[in-house]
Amino acid sequence: MTATPARRLLLVHAHPDDESINNGATMAKYVAEGALVTLVTCTLGEEGEVIPPELAHLAADRDDTLGTQRIGELADAMKELGVTDHRFLGGPGRYRDSGMMGVPQNERPDCFWQADLDEAASYLVEVIRETRPQVLVTYDPDGGYGHPDHIQAHRVSMRAAELAADASWRPGLGDPHTVAKVYWNCIPRSEVEKGFARLHAAGRSALFEGVASPDDLPGVVDDSVATAVVDLEGRHAAQKTAAMRAHITQIAVDGPFFALSNDLGQPLFGAEYYRLVQGEPGVADGREDDLFAGVGA
Repeated sequence: MTATPARRLLLVHAHPDDESINNGATMAKYVAEGALVTLVTCTLGEEGEVIPPELAHLAADRDDTLGTQRIGELADAMKELGVTDHRFLGGPGRYRDSGMMGVPQNERPDCFWQADLDEAASYLVEVIRETRPQVLVTYDPDGGYGHPDHIQAHRVSMRAAELAADASWRPGLGDPHTVAKVYWNCIPRSEVEKGFARLHAAGRSALFEGVASPDDLPGVVDDSVATAVVDLEGRHAAQKTAAMRAHITQIAVDGPFFALSNDLGQPLFGAEYYRLVQGEPGVADGREDDLFAGVGA
């Protein structure tokens, strides 16, 4: 019987590609160090816009087969990062992509935005009680930029962490487990500003249709809010870049820069930042450089 790794990390994301953009280096680092890294993706991303013209027929308003394509893209990305435990919340297609806030897709009864919170959380509780992570990573209450699926992923993650620790709640889903530390993704404003300075200095403003603004990026926070940084030296940046490239319908990558379907260039950050919102910090002063700092097996 295979021994359970001493360190166990769970990440919860809304759509395929969110994990590689936000946490690709983090995932690669901890896999390389022997930790169990589990990714739960809440939708197939069926409502995403498609970048390559030759794949435009996959979109929701045409063949509506983008979800199947993105399952494959996610699998390819996880191979680049070395992650072998990646799952969809409730199984592939259980919850449909809700689209951007305010669009008619938000009202579909099968979309993630309309999901019953405790029902959706129950699927994640089962994963938590099975894998028993010490660390959980997800979005802030706004989902980083107000996307309904990101907001719902935050709600489901926080609710599931609460319920998983309650021995009286759905005991059939496994033995209770308390997640020691919960982090939300974020990016310090100073790092964003430096990244955009590099973008302009490299003369890459013409690479894409335009250049995004720092205010367009999700999760930008005052520097004091970011309490942890992972892979500051960029040792896993190449794996992160490869994982992002695997999401061919959603991301265009050129060197240290990338663009989404809006064709606005933005920096690709090797170091990844987090805000500790539950649990005790592992250092007395400054930022943690290990999400597992201060926790036991």
